[in-house]
Amino acid sequence: MPLPSISLVKNMKTRGTISIIGGESLAGQELRELISDLKLPVTTRLLGVDEDTYTLTAEQGEAAVITPLDEEALTRTKVAVLAGSPGSSRRVIELVARSAGGPALVDMTYAAEDLPSSRLRAPMVEPPGYAPPPGTIHVIAHPAAIALALLFSRLAARFRIRRSSAHIFEPASERGRRGLDELRKQTVSLLSFQPLEKEVFDAQAGFNLLSRYGEDAPLSLESVELRIERHLASLISDRIAAPLPSLRLVQAPVFHGYSISVHVEFIERPQLESLFEALEGEHVDVRTAEMEPPTNVGVAGQGGVAVGSIAHDRNEPNSCWFWMAADNIRLPAENALAVAQSLLDAEV
Repeated sequence: MPLPSISLVKNMKTRGTISIIGGESLAGQELRELISDLKLPVTTRLLGVDEDTYTLTAEQGEAAVITPLDEEALTRTKVAVLAGSPGSSRRVIELVARSAGGPALVDMTYAAEDLPSSRLRAPMVEPPGYAPPPGTIHVIAHPAAIALALLFSRLAARFRIRRSSAHIFEPASERGRRGLDELRKQTVSLLSFQPLEKEVFDAQAGFNLLSRYGEDAPLSLESVELRIERHLASLISDRIAAPLPSLRLVQAPVFHGYSISVHVEFIERPQLESLFEALEGEHVDVRTAEMEPPTNVGVAGQGGVAVGSIAHDRNEPNSCWFWMAADNIRLPAENALAVAQSLLDAEV
């Protein structure tokens, strides 16, 4: 059964304006759909990257205008969500830094993650009442890190963990629309015995599993793996009594959704029923043995994460396997919108 949409966002106190920079991106489109579906009392504005160019995009089946980005446009909004490219996000950060009364920034592109004023955010796994200092740039954590932090926070609250590892299967949509287009074109080309387009992956991603991209790929798979590890380490840190798991990121020939295989060794052997009980709760959809295991296709459009195929390891009595799935676009959008809500409510 689908999880309820974004239970993080509720009881918004005031009407405000959220500007989405990169509203035509996958992340920007997801944010717009969430705000519309939940009927939140906010006004959304779509801002582009160019200073003097108006463009059109679709909004609930109707045309929507993406207005030019400039300092004046930014001063007319309370919260700006950076959902485009890292380059466009850096430009917004520069504009806000030199203007007075600029908006609070929520970064979904990781452009600001190394800045001193940034804080990694994931309200789904943050302690109650967490509030970063004023002037913070709120960087939304990587979706795979959020998913794993949800799992380990629930497990560590009930069981002592000795060690763990996770294989994360990366969807093409993590590389944006260009990644989706390239996987689609490669699939068609392979079936028709045509040369492959390799601008994004610099390797055959269609009908294939990759442990690394080609040397000319604009982004390395290793750099993404390291980002997930950094973000997970920050999310669990000293708040969760669990060692950092060993991670391996694999590019999968799928368009959307994360699949994650997790192996956990506990100090004492847990009962499966106790694991189900520990994991159940907000943002986690637990699939018991008599239910269908989660799939990346099945969780499309769902909030939170789904966990199933939970089983004891046949060769290590204190170890268990977990199979996770999460919508890689919806999960960060939920957390970004929750941060935006808290920033708007703080001004009441």
